[in-house]
Amino acid sequence: MIDLHTHTTASDGRCAPGELVARAAAAGVTVLAVTDHDTVGACEAAAAACAAAGVTFVTGIEITAMRVDRDVHVLGYFLDVAAPGLHTFLSEQRRQRLDRLRQMVAKLATLGIELDAEKILQPAVEDPKKSAGRPWIARALVDGGHVATTDEAFDRWLTRGKPAFVPRLGASPAEVIARIHDANGVASLAHPALVGHDEWIEGLVSEGLDALEAYHSEHDSAATARYVAMASGLGVAVSGGSDFHGDPTHGPRQPGVVSLPRAEYERLVQLQSARAGHTGQV
Repeated sequence: MIDLHTHTTASDGRCAPGELVARAAAAGVTVLAVTDHDTVGACEAAAAACAAAGVTFVTGIEITAMRVDRDVHVLGYFLDVAAPGLHTFLSEQRRQRLDRLRQMVAKLATLGIELDAEKILQPAVEDPKKSAGRPWIARALVDGGHVATTDEAFDRWLTRGKPAFVPRLGASPAEVIARIHDANGVASLAHPALVGHDEWIEGLVSEGLDALEAYHSEHDSAATARYVAMASGLGVAVSGGSDFHGDPTHGPRQPGVVSLPRAEYERLVQLQSARAGHTGQV
């Protein structure tokens, strides 16, 4: 099994890197990417755990871009985590996340729901490599008895059009793709069916997008086939993964429930090798 889309406690996942790797190995995953939101903070620990478990590790990330008023998530694979420009860019992304969540907590307060913003955000304040997200507020709403589940928290308060929603600031998809390329990475559009704008994809490819995430836990067989065909027509690769968060109310219950075919993985490896060779890096 090849799972190139998972999350840890460095962003909105519930598993620490070692626990994620243990669960992936137990599920039969042989190639694993950690793709936390706007951070590579868990990659070092996950790589060490993978080495101990005999799992091939792929350094990854999921960076949030903005187009019009829509989030566009771009996955990056095989990144050089030491690339200085990447660190500067991601630090600003995470700072904007903290500001946004503070604004959302303030909005909730005007609606009669008092939450402790600093307590919610404490993990990201204490460790700047951690990336805060709306699930942190959703879990605080559950813990406070305001809602029964995190899904209810999003449905009632935290999604676009709901009372506590605050629009996100973010870089354009073209800039995110360029940042991934600058770090010798391969850029793939995450879960395109959830983006809901297939008409944007050709333009993203012209801006340098390398792949589409055709295989995803929220893509049915028809969607997977559509994006495999679209990728072929546009001359780009295909990626895939479970989008595992370790949260029973969000996503699959274990990693590896979606597996990228080996041939597609090898094509991603070849793309990265070609990019690294082109930039003169080994």
